[in-house]
Amino acid sequence: MKTIIHVVQHLSPGGLETMVLNMLAFSDPCYRVFICSMEGSTQQIMANWTQLVPFKHQIIGLDKPQGISLSTIKKLHSVLKDYQADIVHSHHIGPLLYTSCAIQYNSNRIKHIHTEHDAWHLNTYKHRVIQYIALQLSTPIVVADADFVSRKIRNIFKTYPIYTIKNGINPSLFTIGDKYQARNKLQISLPKHATMIGNAARFETIKGQQHLIEALRLLPASFHLLFAGSGSTLVALQQLVRQYKLTHRVHFLGHIDDMPTFYQALDLFCLPSNNEGFPLSILEAQACGIPCIANDVGGVKETLSADSILVPNNTAITLSTAIKSMPHHTISYDAREFILTHNHAQAMTKAYEQLYFSGGNI
Repeated sequence: MKTIIHVVQHLSPGGLETMVLNMLAFSDPCYRVFICSMEGSTQQIMANWTQLVPFKHQIIGLDKPQGISLSTIKKLHSVLKDYQADIVHSHHIGPLLYTSCAIQYNSNRIKHIHTEHDAWHLNTYKHRVIQYIALQLSTPIVVADADFVSRKIRNIFKTYPIYTIKNGINPSLFTIGDKYQARNKLQISLPKHATMIGNAARFETIKGQQHLIEALRLLPASFHLLFAGSGSTLVALQQLVRQYKLTHRVHFLGHIDDMPTFYQALDLFCLPSNNEGFPLSILEAQACGIPCIANDVGGVKETLSADSILVPNNTAITLSTAIKSMPHHTISYDAREFILTHNHAQAMTKAYEQLYFSGGNI
């Protein structure tokens, strides 16, 4: 039985981490698959994210300290040796470097796959140098999760071969549901014919939630905003809502475990980010039949069905105009069909498994 070990920086709710969990869920049962998190102990990781419970025997925490850690390289080397890894799959630049170093000490040849989930870090010279060194150490097979990421890597590392496998989600989990039942489940009290615009992302400046709040000022009073998430800008956003006298129209739910119900409660989903990679939230919303509006950054345009709208910027005027132009209170079956066709996690996982064991051909 072949053993596959994914290496991530940390295991907490996020797009990259959710993608890796999907790969565990849809992996062929003939493979042993584990996730090795550089940060956090196994106990801490399990305590902080309930979604990991079904995979509790497949989670490994290295408890990496702050800064560069030679001991973490040794721990990762031991994990690869003890679990008799055949494939090690790193995600993002930190795990790439540590994995490239760790496999130097393994007597058995381990195949290294690396996925780039965005290309922002390659804008800095330091990160380009680190990436170059890591690629030279282990010569991993590199996979981009979006066409725009592939182009970015090719522009920097001219001759390095790059594969593209787009991220997928579980459409059996994210399904079409009854809007009013979902709102009752979330305990949201709204006028019956209110139009609910949703956003699910970390509260950070880069995610652009302030633009969505400003856009709400330009919309009729029947429009409401529903936010899922937490982060460093939460207090500032709440203050902005009070300043604009929108407290009765903006609802902060905090961290939500039941994301399918969150999406089902919406009429529209909006992602006004300043930067994105290949956002899973848009895929999840569309799988629930919810049309989306999103700023044209990163790989966002690759995630949208014909029923959704790509906007050229995230100003309040642009967002509010797009929101007004969208049909409201209707389910988008075409959006769900788009996800079933292009972004099913099962197809994504099979593409990776083919790459693992095909000698680099997919």
